[in-house]
Amino acid sequence: QVQLVESGGGEVQAGGSLKLSCVVSGCTFSSYVMGWFRQAPGKEREFVAAISWSAGSTDYIDSVKGRFTISRDNAKNTGYLQMNSLKPEDTAVYYCALRRLWARRMAVERAYDYWGQGTQVTVSS
Repeated sequence: QVQLVESGGGEVQAGGSLKLSCVVSGCTFSSYVMGWFRQAPGKEREFVAAISWSAGSTDYIDSVKGRFTISRDNAKNTGYLQMNSLKPEDTAVYYCALRRLWARRMAVERAYDYWGQGTQVTVSS
C-alpha cells in the first residue's frame, strides 16, 4: 500500500518561509516523478511544482518561480518543497503526489497515481 505523508505546514507571516516534506512508503520512490499541488479555499486544486526521478528536471508554475524550490532525497524516500518569500495568496492545502512518467505538461492531475492527505499552509499579511 503506497502512502504519502506531508508535514511542515503551518502559519507564517508574509515574507516568511516554510519547508514541506513528503515521506513516501510502499513503493520504490526513485521510480516515480513527484509533484506538489495546492488548493486554496473556494478554488480548484492547482499544480505547483514537479521533480523527475533523479532530480534532473524540475517544473514550476510561474507564480512560484524564484520563491519555491522542489527537491528530493531518494535514500530517505522523501520529497521537499522549500517555500520562501511567502505571500497571502500562497495560502492553501498543499498535497504531494506521484506519477510514473515525465511529460511536457506536469500539471495534469489525473496522470498522478498516488496522493497524500495534504498539509495546511497559511500566510498572514
